[in-house]
Amino acid sequence: MKKSAFDQAQLHELVYQALETELGGAKVYEAALRCAVNEDLQKEWTEYLEQTRTHVDVVTRLCETLGLDPATMTPGREVVGHLGKSLVKAMEMALAAGDPAAAELVACECVVLAETKDHSNWELMGHVAKHGKGEETKALKAAYDAVEQDEDHHLFHTKGWCRELWIQSLGLDAVLPPPEEEKQVETAIDAARAKQSREQMMKH
Repeated sequence: MKKSAFDQAQLHELVYQALETELGGAKVYEAALRCAVNEDLQKEWTEYLEQTRTHVDVVTRLCETLGLDPATMTPGREVVGHLGKSLVKAMEMALAAGDPAAAELVACECVVLAETKDHSNWELMGHVAKHGKGEETKALKAAYDAVEQDEDHHLFHTKGWCRELWIQSLGLDAVLPPPEEEKQVETAIDAARAKQSREQMMKH
């Protein structure tokens, strides 16, 4: 008997985790916006929050298309939810400490952590969409195509903000907004090039 192209139960687990990641991501951005001091960063995260709320809708529809109940809670999904709440708590702690610049840095790091998991989820779903077979893969591809560019943007741009705000906090010259903004980074290769270009940007 030929082995299935993919483990359907594990794919469903991935979709449940993706939904919880997006739901938690919206709460992470809401908390991060309370920490953001830089106006450009506030604008960026406001846009990302709206996109994340749209992603919640995309994954909810994907669940329904796959015959999954969006309210189903698996052990893995519970862990994802716990991690999201922990990131929000971390930002609340930073805010309570009374140092706005430090809280903004914590928020950047929390967003990067949340978006790393989010990006990984979509990368994996895209992989199944490309290499799997059947009706489920068509639904996955449609969802992946709808959000993939947003996810790249969220992760690589926030990593750039995190780096430059840390450099600024260390008393060194920072590029703000970061090179990732000017270069309109959308891929890991673009991100590496943008990072390399910051020295040139410092000279202008």
